[in-house]
Amino acid sequence: MAPVNLPAPVEVTYRNMRFLITHNPTNTTLHKFIEELKKYGVTTIVRVCEATYDTALVEKEGIQVLDWPFDDGSPPSNQIVDNWLSLVNMKFRKEPGCCIAVHCVAGLGRTPKRRGAFNSKQLLYLENYHSKMRLRFEPSNGHRNNCCIQ
Repeated sequence: MAPVNLPAPVEVTYRNMRFLITHNPTNTTLHKFIEELKKYGVTTIVRVCEATYDTALVEKEGIQVLDWPFDDGSPPSNQIVDNWLSLVNMKFRKEPGCCIAVHCVAGLGRTPKRRGAFNSKQLLYLENYHSKMRLRFEPSNGHRNNCCIQ
């Protein structure tokens, strides 16, 4: 059987926040996937697609797996957005510099990794999104950070 060429993980960094957008592993590719997660210092995975692998090996390595699936090509529900913002707020306050991984099946509709991956429904959602400014951090220098991440 020929080796499968999986897309390379993409790391997105902003200040003390790091995110890894990665492919969807299977039980067959899980050991290599865990190596990649460790390389980037991932402490939490958000799986936004249907389960394709057993989380026991990942969790055995001390990496939390959260299942927040939503339909491919659609925006996440308000509950998933709230859960995401709570997670980001909590993780980067407790563990500055840690990394949160996110994956869907193909890296297109839910965790876009390629140009043109957003569809019109998702773009409309982003255009109409109203920040509630729930991700404000107080840096050690005392200045307020007014950044908000979706």
